[in-house]
Amino acid sequence: MIDVTDGRLTPVNLRDLKYVIAVAETGHFGKAATHCFVSQPTLSGQIKKLEEELEITIFERTNRSVEITPVGEAILSHARSIMEQADAIKQLAQTYRDPLAGPLRIGAIPTLSPYLVPLVLAPLKKQCPQMKLILSEETTDTLVERLHNYEIDAALLATTVEKQEFETLPLFDEPFWVAYAHDHAFYEKDRIRLRDLTNENLLLLAEGHCLADQAMDVCRVKERQTYGEMADLRASSLETLMQLVGAGYGITLVPALAMRASWTTGSGVVAQPLVIANASRRVSLVFRHSFPRRPALQAFADIITDNIPNTVTPAGNRKRAEKRKRRKT
Repeated sequence: MIDVTDGRLTPVNLRDLKYVIAVAETGHFGKAATHCFVSQPTLSGQIKKLEEELEITIFERTNRSVEITPVGEAILSHARSIMEQADAIKQLAQTYRDPLAGPLRIGAIPTLSPYLVPLVLAPLKKQCPQMKLILSEETTDTLVERLHNYEIDAALLATTVEKQEFETLPLFDEPFWVAYAHDHAFYEKDRIRLRDLTNENLLLLAEGHCLADQAMDVCRVKERQTYGEMADLRASSLETLMQLVGAGYGITLVPALAMRASWTTGSGVVAQPLVIANASRRVSLVFRHSFPRRPALQAFADIITDNIPNTVTPAGNRKRAEKRKRRKT
């Protein structure tokens, strides 16, 4: 890479960019050096040399901290993009040999990953044996940030992401079920409608989980309860939330795929579909426009929609949905 500065040509190599990214992500020269498998003096000296050549300061250094400067932030953004494109060159060569080979870094939200991933692992290994799935499980905001920072290749999300740099591939629509204790009055109802939820204690996941916001939308709840016993009953996982439901603290909404979880047996929890319009969430695969391995993402998406149960509906493809239903019957 060549950078033009005041009419002079300043060489910037990929190694330098790798060092800059490592220091920015770790906030520490020593940790960055370990990550890059070089000595700290080597890494520090190379970044100092780059700063001198560009006549700017990328990092402000003190005895206690390393902070990136505004111009450093701008360089960091370009560096990440350049490193992805450099990797794309390798991937293009690999794609020429086998478009479905190599690692695929997928992020998924916690209310989806434990129930969807087991459905696709065996088919993925059978149909794409050279693809290496690298999975991470985090909240939506964290996954979006990691996707923006080129730390993952795509994310399985259940919310709309309004960013021009991203592209969305819809996968399926997942209905919500209402879960309640076995001795709850709902047990005697054949159908549960919106009006039945009005005076119920709605248990929600902790803030940061999109499922909590979706449950509030379905139940027409405008804000979380901030006082009383219910204000403190927030779980960080769906499994914990089900334990609270089974103990009789309230009801909650669960996505259909979670009906395959272990809590459905012997937990004292009963669940049934809601008779409420639009009581569902759209699950999509979100990725950067610049990501070069589209065939790998499409193959991964196809395996998902081919192996989901009939409790969810593939998005935007009726023929595929009918074909899948015929194969399962």
